[in-house]
Amino acid sequence: MSLTMYQASIPVFRHQLQALSKILAKGEEHANSRKLDHSALIQCRLYPDMFPLARQVQIGADAAKGAAARLAGVEVPSWEDNETTFAQLRDRCDKTDKYLASFTPDQIDGSEERQIVLKLRDREVTFTGQQYLLVFAMPNFYFHMTTAYALLRQCGVEIGKRDFLGA
Repeated sequence: MSLTMYQASIPVFRHQLQALSKILAKGEEHANSRKLDHSALIQCRLYPDMFPLARQVQIGADAAKGAAARLAGVEVPSWEDNETTFAQLRDRCDKTDKYLASFTPDQIDGSEERQIVLKLRDREVTFTGQQYLLVFAMPNFYFHMTTAYALLRQCGVEIGKRDFLGA
């Protein structure tokens, strides 16, 4: 049995976003139990030139919704990046999960050869659907999911690999 584009994308994105939402809840619980300013965690960075937690969550969610839309050949929805609380960040994950759940296998399967053109800051890049999913969208998504996890772990939140994997 072969793996379809739908199976390789939508369920994977959804699973990881659900795991991130639970990790964010643990971050909020950690801040509450230690009477920490939530914004200290939400604005935490691994290094000064890197984006903070809130932006990592936003970009990760955008990577998933953008991949689904592009693979399906529909317009990528534009959402404001205005989340400043743990609840809002969890809502962003949940909103993205619901958006992803709206796609059917028929919309995504067969997109392996669909031409996908991304407009990056300084250039355009053209991919086939399969290249886009495997060498751009998934790595980008996991980069931001991993960085969000690492930021909360760095702040002392008691999370581990099982949390990241959504076990």
